Amino acid sequence: MTVASHLQELRRKHETLSAEVEQAQRSPGTDDLKIAQLKKQKLRLKEEITRLSQA
Repeated sequence: MTVASHLQELRRKHETLSAEVEQAQRSPGTDDLKIAQLKKQKLRLKEEITRLSQA
């Protein structure tokens, strides 16, 4: 897997998590802990994308 394809996959996952976070925040029954976990995953992906983009 090339770096470019890996970055593309990470960006796709980041977008998917963004949509999940938005959906969870709109649902009144969603646990705050779940939302926090999704946001942490999203942040980790963003950091990895940034790290790979600068390499």
